Amino acid sequence: MKHPLSLPAVVLATFLTACQSSPPPTAAEIEAVAMHARQAGDHQAERRVRSWAGKDMPVAERELALIYQARPERRADALSLFEQAARAGDTEAAFELGQMLRAATPGQAWLWYRQAAQQGHAKAALMLGLLAANGEGVPKDQSEAARWLAKASELGNPHAMFLLYNAYREGRGVPRDLAKGHALLEEAAHHEYPPAIQELAMTVQADDALRASHLMKEATEHRHNNWNKF
Repeated sequence: MKHPLSLPAVVLATFLTACQSSPPPTAAEIEAVAMHARQAGDHQAERRVRSWAGKDMPVAERELALIYQARPERRADALSLFEQAARAGDTEAAFELGQMLRAATPGQAWLWYRQAAQQGHAKAALMLGLLAANGEGVPKDQSEAARWLAKASELGNPHAMFLLYNAYREGRGVPRDLAKGHALLEEAAHHEYPPAIQELAMTVQADDALRASHLMKEATEHRHNNWNKF
C-alpha cells in the first residue's frame, strides 16, 4: 500500500528536482554571489560558492580562492584552488596565483603570469615586464622586459605604456625612439594614468604653459581619485 507524501516531503522533493534540472550558474552569477560573500560576510553565499567549486567549476574555484585569500589560515587552500582553476584555463586565477607566489617564489610566479598574459591579461604582461626588468625569478633582461611591456601596452595597460615610454626615451631594451616614446606617453595620459599626465605636463611646459597647468591639475585630481585603479 502506498502512503501519501506529507506536504514538507512534497516541497523538499520539488526543490531537489528543481536543483537537479536547473542549468549550472553562469560565470557572472558565480562572481556576483562570491562578491556578496566577501563584502557582506554572508556564510550562506560562501557555501553556495564552495558547492559550485566542488563541482569542478573553474570560476567558482577561483572565486572561492579569492574568499580564502584574505584569511591567513586558508592561504594554502587559496593557492590550491587558484592552481586548479588556472590549470583548467581560468585567466584571472593564473594571474592571482602569480600575485600570491611572487614574493616567495618569483620563478613560479613568472610561469603563471606568462600563462595569463598569453591569454590576454594586461596586468599579467605588465608584471612579466617588471620581473624581467628587475631580474626577479628570471635573468635580468631589458629586451625581454620591453617585449612584455609592449604586450601589456597593446592590451591597454597605461602603467606599461608609461614604463615603455621611459624605455624608448632612454634606449633601454629597445632602440632609442623619442617619437614612439612620446606617443606612448600621450596614450598613457589619455588613460588617466597620473604619472604619465604629470610627465606630459613637464614635457609641454616650455611650449604650452597653459596646457601644462591644466595637465598638472588633472594629474593631481586623478592621483586622488584613481589611486588604486592601476
